[in-house]
Amino acid sequence: MRVVVVGGGFGGLAVAVRLAKLGHDVTLVERSASLGGALSTVSEDGFSWDAGPTYTLLPAVVRDLFRKSGRPLERELDLVPLDILREHRFEDGSSLRLPHGRAAQLAAFDDLGPGLGQRWVDHVASYAEDWDVVRRGYLESPWDPTDLPAPLAARLDSRRTLHQRLRRAFKDERLRLVAGHPLVAEGHDLRNVPAWLGVTAYVEQRFGAWTVEGGLARLGEALAARLSTRGVATMTGTEVSDLVVEAGRVVAVRTTAGDLAADAVVCAIDPRRLPALAPYVVRTMPAMPPVVVHVGLAEEVPALPHELVLHGDPMLVVRRNGPRTLTVHGRGRLSEDILRALARHRIDVRADVVARVDRSPRDQVERWGSSPYGVVWQGRGTVRRRLGPRTPVAGVYAAGAHATPGAGLPFVGLSAALVAAAVGPA
Repeated sequence: MRVVVVGGGFGGLAVAVRLAKLGHDVTLVERSASLGGALSTVSEDGFSWDAGPTYTLLPAVVRDLFRKSGRPLERELDLVPLDILREHRFEDGSSLRLPHGRAAQLAAFDDLGPGLGQRWVDHVASYAEDWDVVRRGYLESPWDPTDLPAPLAARLDSRRTLHQRLRRAFKDERLRLVAGHPLVAEGHDLRNVPAWLGVTAYVEQRFGAWTVEGGLARLGEALAARLSTRGVATMTGTEVSDLVVEAGRVVAVRTTAGDLAADAVVCAIDPRRLPALAPYVVRTMPAMPPVVVHVGLAEEVPALPHELVLHGDPMLVVRRNGPRTLTVHGRGRLSEDILRALARHRIDVRADVVARVDRSPRDQVERWGSSPYGVVWQGRGTVRRRLGPRTPVAGVYAAGAHATPGAGLPFVGLSAALVAAAVGPA
């Protein structure tokens, strides 16, 4: 079967190599001159930074992708576990270095105050059943929104928000900040996020966080190389303007290089960019990216973890790419230069800056063609408004950050697996 994959980010790369391994004739079309999307690097004056994520959860997703498309991951890349998921520093001067594992987290939270460790591990344990139901029915098998198993429907259709669940679970605001951080960092308001999405805390505790030796951009490079191994035709620097649909079924993809005949199409970009799909996602909105600053320094900044969260307004997230390279994300009221805001937290690197790259939210949307953070949560209905793995247009499938099951490296990888399962072997 002739399959055209639209988009060369992680979702597009992952679904292309999976479908090629299943025997399909796959062509991947990407608007920019290079592949990888957010799994790429930013370079300036001899410094390099990961353009997007610097670590991933659920390493089994990446391992499964490589195993199902060719050589095992371990023969090409080294996945490295992070001993500390991130450090949180709070406005009252206290701090928490968050490890993975139940026993380690119990001890770490007890350092914040007596009994807080037990409250935290009890909260995380309360998500065990949620994880099992969501994993089986939503993450690992193509799902039909009109025919959901009762346990899954109970979660996806619940009106309870994560804000409500955390307010009930914790009197200590610091624990609420830690539990809600992964979603706040992606641009969501916890009052609009379904309660079951707090399962991220369970995933982090159980599976930890992992990075790739040399940066996550190497994952994008390895997948781009695998396209050739699997015989995938690639067209970079080629814009897709729309899908050609006849009698309700896709027959081609319209590009600046001409129409590409297709028996099936995978949309691995924001579907708003394709007029044939845009009407089906009109009720969704992209999540707003943060302000991003990459800095290269003359001297190493000591004692910084892989990721540091500085709570407050604005909230700053500092990621260490290397000994002398940092990336700072800012969300909230940024009324001053982000490095000056960082200096108020006693991390003043301004005098050591050798290279600097600034990316506004608008810059990132223009660079990636939409928000790399996918669809913003607007209540329980959001889960059904996203497309994927199938779409209302016959022969068209959806993967990537804007598709089911959502943004973030492991979930984008799962979206590719869901599409491959829905399409099936040639």
